[in-house]
Amino acid sequence: MPELPEVETTVRDLKPKVLNRTFIDVWSDWQKLIKKPKNFLEFKKELKNKQIKNIWRRGKNIIFDLSDKHSLLVHQKMTGHLLIGKWILKNLPAQAGKKWEPVKEGPLNDPYNKFIHLMFFLDNDNMLALSDVRKFAKVELYKTEDLLKEFNNLGLEPLEKDFTFKKFKEVLKDKKGKIKQILMDQSIIAGIGNIYASEVLWQAKIYPGKETFKLTDKELKNLYQSIKKILTLSIKLGGESFSDYRKPDGSKGNFDSVKKVYRREGEKCYRCKTKIQRIKIGQRSTFFCPYCQKI
Repeated sequence: MPELPEVETTVRDLKPKVLNRTFIDVWSDWQKLIKKPKNFLEFKKELKNKQIKNIWRRGKNIIFDLSDKHSLLVHQKMTGHLLIGKWILKNLPAQAGKKWEPVKEGPLNDPYNKFIHLMFFLDNDNMLALSDVRKFAKVELYKTEDLLKEFNNLGLEPLEKDFTFKKFKEVLKDKKGKIKQILMDQSIIAGIGNIYASEVLWQAKIYPGKETFKLTDKELKNLYQSIKKILTLSIKLGGESFSDYRKPDGSKGNFDSVKKVYRREGEKCYRCKTKIQRIKIGQRSTFFCPYCQKI
């Protein structure tokens, strides 16, 4: 978390609110989030007065294209998410430090939105915050031409027009490994993580531990269609918020209301009523129906 649908939701929701806005200042109480340049004061100096020209996604990365041929990359990692709004920095009692509080009551008051460690100030008085309970997120400022090189090792974008069934088959051809692990390999297909790998495989009726090279043409076709269907549906619903992820306005996504297997161990399969099981594949919990997804 967050995976492709959550990152795409973030990009789409932020776009109308930050395009053509200018960074005027940056605050942080955990400067280790800034990976490039590593010196926070240098990062702050370089970012100041740069205008946001575009915002887009590559894999699980959020990219702000800026003026002066620079780009800002945000990878939310496990528990990070970007928020847009207005806050006030308040002193906590007994020398406990300071904490950002939303100006208005609303979704931004959700407890998972309270772990703000990076705050960007925009020229229209709005603020762009990074909330991250585990502090694993990374933020990097690049010259745009250098940033694009960082994506050379990322695989196909599953929602782009050039993600055809032919390309999908080619990229999986002769791949060694269990299909769930292959789906999560960012160098093969970009953006799919643990949640959607389980959901996609249930939809396609494929056992998560099946060796990829053993998949039939019919199974490959079902898998290809399921990837597009599940990811598109999740974006429409605003992503999955069973844990830390929240949309930029602070509210939850609604994919949890339609998910079929993820974190449903012991509950009945929506297709056949068999109890959902959980196994470990590649040290990650994997949820599946033992009847619908036979070995």
